[in-house]
Amino acid sequence: MEQHADVLVSQGREALRAGEYAAARNAFEAALEHAENPRVRMELADALWWLGDFRNALANLELAYVAFRRTDSPADAAMAALAIALNQVALVANRPAAKGWCARAAHIIQDYRLEPMQGHLSLIEAMLSDDPVTAETQARNALEHARRFGDPDLELRALSEAGLLVVAQGRVDEGIRLLDEAMAGALGGEGANQLTVVFTSCNMIRSCTNCADFERATEWIRASDRFTERHGCPFLYVGCRVTYGAVLVATGDWSQAEAELKTALEQSRKFAPVHYNSALAKLAELCMFQGRTEEADRWLASVEPDPATAVARARLQLRRGDHDGAAAIAQRWLRDLTGNQFEYAHLREVLGEAELMAGAPETAAEHGDALVAMAEAEGCDVIAAQGHRLQARAGTRPDARHAQFEAAISAFNRLGMPYETNRTRLYLAEALHDMAPSTASLEARAALATFGQLGATGEAAAAAALLRELGDSGTRPGPRDYGTLTRREQQVFALLGEGLTNQRIAERLFLSRRTVEHHVAHILTKLAVNNRAEAAALAARQSTENP
Repeated sequence: MEQHADVLVSQGREALRAGEYAAARNAFEAALEHAENPRVRMELADALWWLGDFRNALANLELAYVAFRRTDSPADAAMAALAIALNQVALVANRPAAKGWCARAAHIIQDYRLEPMQGHLSLIEAMLSDDPVTAETQARNALEHARRFGDPDLELRALSEAGLLVVAQGRVDEGIRLLDEAMAGALGGEGANQLTVVFTSCNMIRSCTNCADFERATEWIRASDRFTERHGCPFLYVGCRVTYGAVLVATGDWSQAEAELKTALEQSRKFAPVHYNSALAKLAELCMFQGRTEEADRWLASVEPDPATAVARARLQLRRGDHDGAAAIAQRWLRDLTGNQFEYAHLREVLGEAELMAGAPETAAEHGDALVAMAEAEGCDVIAAQGHRLQARAGTRPDARHAQFEAAISAFNRLGMPYETNRTRLYLAEALHDMAPSTASLEARAALATFGQLGATGEAAAAAALLRELGDSGTRPGPRDYGTLTRREQQVFALLGEGLTNQRIAERLFLSRRTVEHHVAHILTKLAVNNRAEAAALAARQSTENP
């Protein structure tokens, strides 16, 4: 019987390494039916965690901790306590519980003089600290212990946490170097634990979002494609998944953004309610960008107003033409967002746009000036772009207006934000309508092409209407731009033309079915077709025309 349990454990471990988490769970659960083993419970918790069953993952970690304490296995008990603390702070944002488990681990480490584990404790303490300077010291202490005792997983996690904290203190270049090093090591397979990739990826995307370095975030997301295809999305902590969704919205990958935000919404409802409104607000904003205003309204109406939903609510009022309502929401919540520079900047921009709508360009320009000053103080390009755009739209400095528009377009484009880039380009086209119609037409055409690829229906309609006003006949749909598809999307597109199902495509390309579903969604958006049948017909036609 014991031999059979050992076989099951070996099968579970092999499945866990291969990213076959359901098989791993089944094997570990079967092994535990034969004999209780707290180490197997820890591994079962890993499988459950990857499957998104966070509640049972934590329950098994707690059972393992109790068993280790009863069998006098202090090092294992301390590691279990730290794993629980990590998940309480990073997964469900329960800081009191995390601090309690961290304290239990600290007592065990101190009582049994488990010096090699002190680095793991320091890392969790860094995550729980409210002072970034103290937290950085703790993270660097963890890094020192990791190198001293030869623990590559701890080293990569500590590097990543130190980078996150350094960026938060405004030393962006120094912090990014640490984050890049941690990501390279984690994706390069230096660590033995797959969760190290999750940890470093989460800190990377949080930091890149904090400094609006969406281009770097996108490059690292692409670099993790191989890991994602084998193991699943590395942004599994709920808060990180919300941030990941926000990055995907900003960088124009809207179909995947919607999938990630809906997953975050469901997970936060079950496990981490503190993140629920943030996920809902980002999903509502995406709906607005796609012209699904009524759906955005339903999402926002389902929760009480709070700082997390303030920007989305204010933008919804602007979309409705209610400048007084938008201004009232922005003014109400601005003071609550002073610690969040990006959400604060969004509300300042909303105030400026409301003033423009109300016919008060001078006041709008003042908000633009405030954003530019804020950007200079914070060293933040995206806030500068928002400020320059608002200044240009206000038009109170005619001699500088074109330069302000160009500065905003250049910054948004450099940051990899296609929706904002082309929204600004459309505003520029409107401003040039009378004085330089040919230039206005060029800008509007460029904006229309991108809006069509993104699926921004409202802005696409506005760009098309402007082109008609300008007498531009180029608003008629042209040939499909298959070149916008990535190499992998082109492969999926070709197999759609052969009539294959998502499951068959996944088997042919050695991908997960979920990955194929994401690729198909991207193809539908980029080619502006309504369903996979239309995409398959296009693929078959292209194959016939270009054999």
